[in-house]
Amino acid sequence: MIHICYNVNGKIFRGLLMSALSVAKHSSQPVYFHILSMDLPERDPGWVSLSDERLAIFREAVGSAAPGSKVEQIDCRGYYEEYFAGGKNQRSFYTPYAQLRLFLDLITPDGDPDKIIYLDADTMCRRDISELWDVDISAYEFGASLDAAGRYWIDENYCNSGVMLINLRRIRKTGLFAETRRQVNRRTMFMPDQSALNDLAESKLVLPRRFNEQRAIRDDTVIKHFCRWLRFYPLWVKMFNYKQWQVDEVHKKLKIHDFDDVYDDIKELEKKYALE
Repeated sequence: MIHICYNVNGKIFRGLLMSALSVAKHSSQPVYFHILSMDLPERDPGWVSLSDERLAIFREAVGSAAPGSKVEQIDCRGYYEEYFAGGKNQRSFYTPYAQLRLFLDLITPDGDPDKIIYLDADTMCRRDISELWDVDISAYEFGASLDAAGRYWIDENYCNSGVMLINLRRIRKTGLFAETRRQVNRRTMFMPDQSALNDLAESKLVLPRRFNEQRAIRDDTVIKHFCRWLRFYPLWVKMFNYKQWQVDEVHKKLKIHDFDDVYDDIKELEKKYALE
């Protein structure tokens, strides 16, 4: 079974469902989805965990696409309050939910699983996720593709943490996530956990861009990441920040139709359950 983790709140359920369904539809084996969330309504009324109703819809969708798949939601509020509440980066550009993956060494039982794939909710899978799962990560703490911008502006080996193959067994030994939590809590950073992971990793495997394509889709692209990016023209710079759930923009602006089968499935679920 392939293990996959997302950090989310209820605001982006539709995007999460699209991402997970794209994984399940292309997977050759069952997938165990670990959803890390928490209720933080004092910061934003929409920052809440997935309701039981939405979890049921999620289970139905991925279970139909990849029979035998499992779904669990894990409440991280206690971990968040212990390690991050009041810390330096809790009012950063990114929501606190982005940092919940740093609790994976505490949440998952030792040895079960040994590794896990982390995905941002604004990712879509277009080939079998086992292509990433089967990468040998035994000698590394994690594997990730280079960041399309950071590799030029920050460091040539600066990786994007929106897609990671994480060796849980190894990071428990090296203490990578524990040290990353300390740095995120104490030091102000624009991209808090991503920068800390790049700074602190003792061993990271740079993966091919096809596992985290942050620009135009190629024939071998496994995962398309709908992240913010800039395109430079002779006299101006244009920012692109279209997410997969902005279907019209994905079609008209990005000219992407690779995920139309997922969009069709989502339409059926929206009709059935009156999803917003």
